[in-house]
Amino acid sequence: MLKQAINFIFLLVFIVLLGCGEKKPDSPQEAPVGNRKSPIAISSVKHENTYVKVVYGQPYRKGRTIFGDWEPYGQVWRTGANEATEITLTEPVLMNMVVVDAGTYSLFTIPDKESWTIILNNGLGQWGAFDYNRQLDAYRFEVPVQTLETPVEAFTITFSDLKGSSTVMSLTWDVVNIEVPIRFY
Repeated sequence: MLKQAINFIFLLVFIVLLGCGEKKPDSPQEAPVGNRKSPIAISSVKHENTYVKVVYGQPYRKGRTIFGDWEPYGQVWRTGANEATEITLTEPVLMNMVVVDAGTYSLFTIPDKESWTIILNNGLGQWGAFDYNRQLDAYRFEVPVQTLETPVEAFTITFSDLKGSSTVMSLTWDVVNIEVPIRFY
């Protein structure tokens, strides 16, 4: 009888462990701000009276292949983790040769092997891309993919040092780097 009970307990533990593998959620999974696996990160740049700030959740690679696997090619991505990434511009800027008006936008992307679609969307306060609405897109443009030799563990958005009135916003994770040129007026 004891042997059967022990075997039953081992079977239960095995079933529970099988279901505990990391998988991507298919619906919003909010977590308290102080208890996040992907911390909130902020990147910003200022030129004269113009300020650009990006607030995003910073996921980690954890040995996964990110683009084309964890984040499928051809699908809208929140460009980070948790809430949809937001970018705020205090004045109009030229972003990848597109004039972008001042304001706050959700920053979505559509990753692909050779290029990404960058999307600035008017739908704010979203969790992930679950409620993404293309009709709220304010701007869309393509940027090429740069492949890195060494994987980057944490998804990171940075701005390069200013060169005159220009900077580059880089989105880097795993073996991918995306650069969005920005010019201030």
